[in-house]
Amino acid sequence: MANIKWAGVFPAVTTKLKADFSLDIDAIRTGIERLIASGVSGVVMMGMVGENAQLTPQEKLTVLRTAKDVIKGRVHIISGLAETTTAAAVAYAKEAEKIGVDGLMVFPGLTYKSDMAETVAFYKAVAQASSLDILLYNNPRGYGVDLTPEVIAHLMDEKTIVAIKEESYETTRVTDLISQFGDRLAVVCGVDDLILESAALGVKAWVSGMANALPKESVQLLNLCVAGDFAKARALYAVLMPLFHLDTVVKLVQHIKLAENIISGSAETVKPPRLNLTGAERQRTIDITNKTLADLKALVQ
Repeated sequence: MANIKWAGVFPAVTTKLKADFSLDIDAIRTGIERLIASGVSGVVMMGMVGENAQLTPQEKLTVLRTAKDVIKGRVHIISGLAETTTAAAVAYAKEAEKIGVDGLMVFPGLTYKSDMAETVAFYKAVAQASSLDILLYNNPRGYGVDLTPEVIAHLMDEKTIVAIKEESYETTRVTDLISQFGDRLAVVCGVDDLILESAALGVKAWVSGMANALPKESVQLLNLCVAGDFAKARALYAVLMPLFHLDTVVKLVQHIKLAENIISGSAETVKPPRLNLTGAERQRTIDITNKTLADLKALVQ
C-alpha cells in the first residue's frame, strides 16, 4: 500500500518490551492487531519522542519487519527515522524501503541544532534516498529545529515530501501551512491535546500517542471533528483531555505504557535510561486512567 492517504488516526505505536528490555515480538503483534481492530488508518512504528533512540539498528529493522508481517497491507506502515548523521539517515531510509513500509516520519538530525541551509540539505538527502512518502516531523520544543513555512518552502521540490506532523504547539501554524501549501502538503496533528483545535482548522490526520491506550475512542473523536459534529466531539474531548495531557510531557512513554497496561494488559516496561513510574507519580497516572474509563462509560449511558 503506497501513496499514503493522510486521513484518520495513526498511533505512534509503543515498542513492547520484555522484562530484560528485549523486544517482545508477540506483544508487538498483539498491539498492532488491537489498533487495526479499533479502526486506525495506519501505524507509526518507533516515533522519536518514544524509544526509537534506545533501540539498536537491528532492533529497529526487526520492529519494521514484524509490523509488515502482521499488517499485510491492511493499513499504512510508517517508520520513525531518527539518526545523528545524514549518512545514517539515508542508509535507514533505504533499508526501510527494502522492508516495504509505506512512509517515513523524519526528524531533523539529532543532537545538532541545524540552521535552515543544513536542515534543508538533510531533508533533501533523505527524500532522495528512497521513494517512500515522507512525513516531516516538526517538534521545535523537543529538538530545537523549527520547520517553519519558510523552511518547508525550500523542500517542496522533493516530491516524496508530502506531509508534516505539526507539533509547534501554535495552532496558527496549521492555518499558515494550509494557506501556503494547500493540497501539496498534508498537515497532520502531532499533539494529542490540540486535536480538536487542529481539526477545526482543517486537519484530517492525527499521529497520536495516547491512541495506543484508547484507539477506538481516538478514532471516534477525530471522526466527529472531521464530520463537523463539534458538540459531541467537545464532550468526548473533555473526558479524554486529562489523559491526553500526559502525552505532552517528558515521561509520555511511561504514562502511555502504564495506561495501556491498565486498559489492555500489555507490559509497562520502558528501556533505560527511562525508568518505570513509581510512587505518587505512578498512582496519579493510574487514577487519571481509571477516571477516564469511568467518565467514558458514563458518557455513553
